[in-house]
Amino acid sequence: MEVRSQTPIIQFESITKSFAGVTALDRVSFAVQAGEIHAIIGENGAGKSTLMNILTGELQPDSGRIVYKGTPHVITSPAAAQQLGISCVYQELALCGNLSIADNISLRSTSHRLPIGMVNRRQYQNNAQAVLSRLGMGHMDVRQMVNTLTLAQQQLVDIAKALSVQSDVLILDEPNSALTGEETEHLFQVLRQLKADGVTILYISHRLEEVLTLADRITVMRDGKYVDTLNASEATVDTLISKMVGRVMDRLYKRSSEPTVRPHVMFEAKGLSAAPRVHEISFQLHAGEVVGLAGLPDAGREELVECLYGLRKLDGGQILVNGQAVGINSPDAAIRHGLALVPADRRGAGALLKMTVQNNIVAANTGAVSRFGILRGPIARQMARSYVDQLSIRTAGLEQQMATLSGGNQQKTILARGLSTAPHVFLLHEPTRGIDVGAKAEIYTILTELVRNGASILIISSELPELMGQCDRILVMHAGRLTGHFTRAEFAEEPILACAMGQATH
Repeated sequence: MEVRSQTPIIQFESITKSFAGVTALDRVSFAVQAGEIHAIIGENGAGKSTLMNILTGELQPDSGRIVYKGTPHVITSPAAAQQLGISCVYQELALCGNLSIADNISLRSTSHRLPIGMVNRRQYQNNAQAVLSRLGMGHMDVRQMVNTLTLAQQQLVDIAKALSVQSDVLILDEPNSALTGEETEHLFQVLRQLKADGVTILYISHRLEEVLTLADRITVMRDGKYVDTLNASEATVDTLISKMVGRVMDRLYKRSSEPTVRPHVMFEAKGLSAAPRVHEISFQLHAGEVVGLAGLPDAGREELVECLYGLRKLDGGQILVNGQAVGINSPDAAIRHGLALVPADRRGAGALLKMTVQNNIVAANTGAVSRFGILRGPIARQMARSYVDQLSIRTAGLEQQMATLSGGNQQKTILARGLSTAPHVFLLHEPTRGIDVGAKAEIYTILTELVRNGASILIISSELPELMGQCDRILVMHAGRLTGHFTRAEFAEEPILACAMGQATH
């Protein structure tokens, strides 16, 4: 892949930033060429998002400067960045669920407003339809409310919103973390066309194989520092991982222990149904067993998880815990019966971003750390500290705000909240979505210890290598029904994908 120009469009010069005494960026310097796809990779906590937040005006550096198109700039706000031609799509979606697709996509544009604060909705809809067509999603009804869309569809709408304004620089932070392979390929086609049109793309991702396919150059960061910039054509996954973590990581997805499955059935679903996407679902989880749930984004997996955790009302069927039928009609009931959930939407549904690490951990088990409704500080601190130590959560302290943690450490904090209720069954929905290889390895180690102690785990994941590496069995859903059941000896990508696409049963 050739880069259109060798003139840097962006130069980061000795960018330094600290939070509460913790250095997030330490004199980071490198250049981005105009008209290239430039990937930025590194473990969670490496400083990638902080650097992008400085480029988009969300944060100000403590020292250093940004030179944009040859001129030093102090970018004071996201609006100032947009005026310069810099747009960003963040990993965590920035959409208004109570507005239509068209309204969301047109939020950044002021060119279609009418006098006295009115808006030209017809123009909004036309604009949105055109942008979605570029993403291969022209079939979507732009009048549909965003809160009725799947997570993958919402991610595409957020990308479309960024593409709705003329940008010289487009920043994408894990833009395809909830997309299927086909949707990702559509996105990559769009990005390559944008590059051909002269747009510079900064691409942050943990999917290293895709980075090597898409990017022209790759910058590696570690512990807030610049490590290296490589031509993608000369790099390999192994070299990138080695530079990211400072060590070689072998067999990332492979279980580090032998199977721990026991005869006892810890959890059972019998004929669960909930219109319109869950139909006659039955399966068992044994003590010490990890079961995966595969399928495409619209297969009904998310709705099934909501049924299991009391977030969605069942039309029929039965849930049994330790052989006893139980009524789970709310998350409180699920917790009482020994279930814990790590949701897919970490920031939207999992993390209490404005609260401290300590309060996030104890939030699901306040009864154990309070008396007469009053929080008992020393007991809460003791509980939170024990899980921070147990899960190696990297934080400046228990009072650190959840929003300032890296994605991997947020995920481990949410997992700690589940552990605090002493559950027997874990429902893990995309447990490693958007986190780096180092944090993934740490999460997998935690899961191994849980099943060794007799817990049952259901992993719902869009990453088939993750399921094949971590699970004892894999269930496959298509159109709301189970179409596949694979034992470890039967694991193979082709038949699993065939079941996921409704082309076969197993």
